[in-house]
Amino acid sequence: MTLFAEVRHLSSAKTPLVLLHGFGGIGAAWEPVIRLFDPDLPLVIYDLPGHGRSLDADGVGHAGVMARAILGDLDRRKISSFHLCGHSMGGAIASLIALKASARTRSLTLLAPGGFGPEINHEALRRYASAVGIGELTLGLAAMSAPGSIVDAAGLERLADARRVPGATVRLMEILNSFLVETDGRIGQGTLPFASFDCLGVETQLLWGTEDPILPVTQAKSIWKGAEVTLIEGAGHMLIDEAPEAVASAIAAALKTD
Repeated sequence: MTLFAEVRHLSSAKTPLVLLHGFGGIGAAWEPVIRLFDPDLPLVIYDLPGHGRSLDADGVGHAGVMARAILGDLDRRKISSFHLCGHSMGGAIASLIALKASARTRSLTLLAPGGFGPEINHEALRRYASAVGIGELTLGLAAMSAPGSIVDAAGLERLADARRVPGATVRLMEILNSFLVETDGRIGQGTLPFASFDCLGVETQLLWGTEDPILPVTQAKSIWKGAEVTLIEGAGHMLIDEAPEAVASAIAAALKTD
């Protein structure tokens, strides 16, 4: 089964922006940021393998497996160059796509990306992955956000609809287990091959919330030389919902590389 992506305005002469959501999310989660874009911006908004309408698509697994699947789908769509933005697990995937296809990647924007250090709040992610109803999802998202953050009601309903599909939570647990590793009795996440990024040559921006309860903000120090780092004071892990203006502004700056 092929991947699902919502495609907008690809007839435009502009280079498209590819959006990759985080673990347990769906492409529609980007709506708080998308509504701040120019209405004619060309977009490719994926449901990642094993998520949403890509539940049974090929490429379910850790970030490397998903990166190959996304890049293969971009090839199938004959998209020769692109801007990339990824959140959390989607950030790890976007990083690996840029590494594999640096000549085609016009810019890379990462939002609290996975793979930047072994530390990860896997217990919160397990609770979030198993959540189905509105109440459970609200609690799961609250645990990944800074205190006082408000969950978008419409986005919550869309996410709940995706979780009600038979097999959805089982698939999420499979994906979570694929990128967690145990070392010396401690469970963490796999990390990116950072030495390979030293000569990436792609304009890169990194955004991270200072109150991130899933991936510690100290992991931002792992970014390769030449990247621009922005720490968002008081924000948690869910930057798309917690700081959509900052995310949209960073992406707009990246798009100016065209």
